[in-house]
Amino acid sequence: MNGEPNFSNRKYIIGGIAFCITVVYILRLLSLQIMSDDYKKNADSNAFRKEIQYPSRGLIMDRKGRLLVYNESSYNIMVVMNEQRGIDTLDFCQTVGITRDHYIRRMDEIKAKPNYSRYTPQVFMTQIPAEEFSVFREKLFRFKGFSVEKRSVRHYTTGLAAHLLGDVGEVNDADIENDDYYQSGDFIGKLGVERSYEKQLRGEKGMRIMLRDVHGRTRGHYQDGRYDRAPVPGHDITLSIDMDLQALAERLLEGKLGAIVAIEPATGEILCMASSPTYDPRDMVGRNRGANHLRLSRDPMRPLLNRAIMGTYPPGSTFKITQALLGLQEGSITPDIAFPCNHGFNYKGLHLGCHGHASPIPLVPAIGTSCNAYFCWNLNRMFSNRSKYHNVQEAMTVWKDYMVDMGFGYKLGVDLPGERRGMIPNADYYDSHYRGAWNALTVISISIGQGEVTATPLQICNLAATVANRGHYYIPHVVHSIKGGQLDTLYTRPHRTRVDRKYYDLAVAGMRRAVTGGTCHAANIPGYEVCGKTGTAQNRGHDHSAFMGFAPMDKPRIAVVAYVENGGFGAVYGVPIGTLIMEQYLNGSLSEASEKRAAEIQAKRIKYGDYVR
Repeated sequence: MNGEPNFSNRKYIIGGIAFCITVVYILRLLSLQIMSDDYKKNADSNAFRKEIQYPSRGLIMDRKGRLLVYNESSYNIMVVMNEQRGIDTLDFCQTVGITRDHYIRRMDEIKAKPNYSRYTPQVFMTQIPAEEFSVFREKLFRFKGFSVEKRSVRHYTTGLAAHLLGDVGEVNDADIENDDYYQSGDFIGKLGVERSYEKQLRGEKGMRIMLRDVHGRTRGHYQDGRYDRAPVPGHDITLSIDMDLQALAERLLEGKLGAIVAIEPATGEILCMASSPTYDPRDMVGRNRGANHLRLSRDPMRPLLNRAIMGTYPPGSTFKITQALLGLQEGSITPDIAFPCNHGFNYKGLHLGCHGHASPIPLVPAIGTSCNAYFCWNLNRMFSNRSKYHNVQEAMTVWKDYMVDMGFGYKLGVDLPGERRGMIPNADYYDSHYRGAWNALTVISISIGQGEVTATPLQICNLAATVANRGHYYIPHVVHSIKGGQLDTLYTRPHRTRVDRKYYDLAVAGMRRAVTGGTCHAANIPGYEVCGKTGTAQNRGHDHSAFMGFAPMDKPRIAVVAYVENGGFGAVYGVPIGTLIMEQYLNGSLSEASEKRAAEIQAKRIKYGDYVR
């Protein structure tokens, strides 16, 4: 009958449902037993306990072998969430010195981490000093699921060289993602040498596999330690820094904004690198690191900024040395050609001022007296030479290429993080600003290290080292050697500029003239032939004071730059500071008169807006 239901296919429907249920169960079993390792992890965690053995981080010493950074014991409290149950949280919190809210918040943070696993130890607290740890250790048996991991914390022997040494802090998610060596709770170099030589300093982790019984008690090493792996300590590093020189540099910069850099010309090794204001590297150690870092980051004087490699300033008259070398090589000047200076450069209604001196003046005396007009005439002749350059854009490109070749406009490649490149303008830059309608007079200020030109103190010091070497330099670097390793060949290959040596001899003669009877006459050091060049860099406020120099003139041992923001003429701060640095390094100490001068400079304070450093 049409009204009766049809049950002829009932057996197929029921069979299909049963088949589907069976398939679902099979897939679920496959997922649990083969595709998922949750049960395996659970079983392994009951039988084995894998303990990471952390290596000791490499030591850091100065060029004389004096210890600067070493390791002290500290402890991390670890927790395995799958085992952490039934503990007295109030007792735990009182023992480790935290609140219950902190405990709950920390547990939530651990569970939220992307690499979280409830079967493996997770970091609960870090860097607990040995004296605080002893109390916790006595009660550890009460806190099931918690354990202790022995670690080390960095100790800095002095409060010096914070920007250079850097510090160590806990890894973040980006660190873990970029390098599978790290896991949550590990530490990594954050700044300075600690960061740039992280892979050499950190060493290699080891592993210890321990057997556990059904009650979770450790019964010894798995197969008597056959599969254990010992940690490999990090490499010790010897810096090129002379800490006596570093201490003096930081003293001289007290109360000022600026930087001091000294380089050994024969190797490119950095002898000191000071930036002011600075901070005590010991403040960046331990559980207070975060609070101290936040305080420093909010300071309007920016003490975390390493002005030696991150500060970009107009180089001022120190830059005239590059212009002399360029002009000689390109033929826009000769050693004997003299230019007029009537208290400045005067041409087609343009006036760029200069101080009084003899006129007309040739090259070597022009360097010695830091004549603005001479170098303006040099640039004007070059950029206007249509028999050699088709247009001003071509001349500008040649000019820019020389500056880059001498180490400006791009990062030098120092072995420290955060270096900035400075600014060397090119033809496209001026074309975009002046719509192609510009000439030498439009950009004349670049000839005296002003206008759009900026450089780091490191780049200016590298120029001094290049002149000292008569035309070549090594990439500046702060690491002298790595125990069991080698320096990158980048730092051992000389870079020769495109300027002939004979023209560098003229630059040396000019810098020597500046000391014997020019703007750097206060840079004389008894027993040494010092070469120098002042720089008074115009600024929106008070001028910056700069000096670069090297000594001795023949077989130079040190090149130095001193740059003080708003310090006025180069002779006010730049020259005396640079001279003291050279004297300290060459003689090993300061004379009584020089020590008195150093104390006077140290006591001086410069006002920056509402702040007096």
